[in-house]
Amino acid sequence: MTMIAIERLTRDYGEGRGIFDLSFEVKKGEVFGYLGPNGAGKTTTIRHLMGFLKSKCGTCAIDGLDCFKQAAEIKEFLGYLPGEIAFFDSMTGVEFLNFMAEMRGMKDRAKMEKLIRFFDLNPKGKIRKMSKGTKQKLGLVSAFMHDPGVLILDEPTSGLDPLMQNRFIRLIQNEKKKGTTILMSSHSFEEVERTCDRVGIIRAGKLAALDSVASLKAERHKIYQVSFATAKEAGDFAARCTGTRLLREHPQLVEVRVAGSMDSFLKMLTGYHVMALDTVSQDLEDIFMQYYGGKHHA
Repeated sequence: MTMIAIERLTRDYGEGRGIFDLSFEVKKGEVFGYLGPNGAGKTTTIRHLMGFLKSKCGTCAIDGLDCFKQAAEIKEFLGYLPGEIAFFDSMTGVEFLNFMAEMRGMKDRAKMEKLIRFFDLNPKGKIRKMSKGTKQKLGLVSAFMHDPGVLILDEPTSGLDPLMQNRFIRLIQNEKKKGTTILMSSHSFEEVERTCDRVGIIRAGKLAALDSVASLKAERHKIYQVSFATAKEAGDFAARCTGTRLLREHPQLVEVRVAGSMDSFLKMLTGYHVMALDTVSQDLEDIFMQYYGGKHHA
């Protein structure tokens, strides 16, 4: 069952900025990672889903409800953490959380108290005096405390220290077990790898990739390390083979990037004394950089 549906969504701000003919869906109970650099269109997408922007071209819906026309109905089962959290700075953290709880008609505040303890949050002080990390914890408690069926999180671990980032990952994993649907934009590749079922990579307002993390890794360029009998052989092979890098610290090793079938690559090794052939594991950051012309781009 589809919980979040975006179809041919376009918002053109001019000069190549915006989102263009964007289509993807998030299934019920799925954790979906939305990746891209600043300005790629992640927040614009999320603002449409939240009903803050009306789609001029294309549609977006949550649980079959139009994100703009039926935003009030959607907010009854939605948890949201914006990239830039707008607090009432004159309030204390306790006052803010109680205000949000009353707005949502929350009678049972046990989960709110549990989340406060989970994130080691002291909500008693004035919000304007809180650090970025403390404000982020406050935003997370507010987003999760009413047990929403759908969560939309924009850079949820921004400002959190490594310990709290790990706790956030545990929280997402627990929500996933409960069947919560989560769309999460992030710059943390470890966070996405450890929590997400699928990933969408947005580039210049267009979807560059959409697949499971495992499939993205399998389909992109594979990287191998070849160990030769001599440094001379390694240097000769590196000079002949495109997409290779001679490892300076180990002159007999060559790192090779292979796209598609390995047949032609293996044929190129014929005639050399190959001592070992090993696969180099790639994390999601390596995959991401291939789409953005980074160090592993071909």
